[in-house]
Amino acid sequence: MNLNSPHEIELEDAADIRPILIVPYMWIGDFVRGHTVVRVLKQRWPNRPVDLLVTSLCAPLVDYMPGVRAGIVRDLPRSRLAIARQRGLAAELRSRSYGTALVLPRTWKAAIAPALAGIPERVGFFGEARFGLINRMRWGEKALPRFIDKNAALALPSGAPLPPEWPVPQLVVPPEEAARWRQANGLGSGPAVALGPGSVGASKRWTYYPEAARLLIERGLDVWVVGGPGEKALAQEIVAATSGRARDLTGTDLRNGVLAMAAASVAISNDSGLMHIAAAIGTPTMGIFGPTSPYLWAPLNGLAATVLQNKSKLSCQPCQRTVCTMNDHRCMRDIAASEVADIAQRVMTQSSAR
Repeated sequence: MNLNSPHEIELEDAADIRPILIVPYMWIGDFVRGHTVVRVLKQRWPNRPVDLLVTSLCAPLVDYMPGVRAGIVRDLPRSRLAIARQRGLAAELRSRSYGTALVLPRTWKAAIAPALAGIPERVGFFGEARFGLINRMRWGEKALPRFIDKNAALALPSGAPLPPEWPVPQLVVPPEEAARWRQANGLGSGPAVALGPGSVGASKRWTYYPEAARLLIERGLDVWVVGGPGEKALAQEIVAATSGRARDLTGTDLRNGVLAMAAASVAISNDSGLMHIAAAIGTPTMGIFGPTSPYLWAPLNGLAATVLQNKSKLSCQPCQRTVCTMNDHRCMRDIAASEVADIAQRVMTQSSAR
């Protein structure tokens, strides 16, 4: 296998048509990054269909992922085993005759249904002592530097070296679908900035979105606030700060967020699932980072701008904590709204000139 380039992974067996199941991580950003695993598998085995196990929340993403045949939607509880539901999922997996399952999470529970289904090859890292559940055990996960390395390595043969670059995740949104969505929501046709003010963990949330939105609107740009129900209060704060000129597009359907990011001219987001969605679509994306490391957590697609505080070097950064316990959140508080608005305008100018 030639791994000198993400686009030069050698075909292994063109006659192999056994379907492959991926059990991914179900957080939105991690699910998007899991598309790299799909792309590596399709380069190895272009004739093997690839399906994804998916929650109802992430299910809309599957519609925009090239190389994915189907999403198997199951909302298994996080806090309990739910063995009856595991058996029901196993019965469905058995009916699909998978030849291989890649179990990306390290948990014991993630491997139950593929094992009960009798999928012949069940690949995963050692994790929670999953002997018997995983029968193609991999080792050395802790030596892999990034989350994407740990996941995508499972799509390679055992012991294969990592390539210098991985294929980047892709979400392909038809332009006409984004245009219809924009028209249906009465959003006009002018340049728009999509804001993603939410994140998992309060420490990753930049708090000056209301002021930045006001500055962007004063410069003649439309501003949309995108997110789930948990971001409704943040969206209302931003709308109020702009005297109602910003649009609250938060809601329960992730497809709405996907289409907003596809239709926007620029996306500004914390380290969150929406940042990965926008980057995978190809929308110029600004990622605001404080407690987390861009090296470890930024999209593989690359960002139009990685925004970090640069007033001083903080000894606690990156802390990877969900709540700030040192320095009064200076890693995010010292990023000014005017700085973010200026960068967004430059990014928009550069992208329109291409």
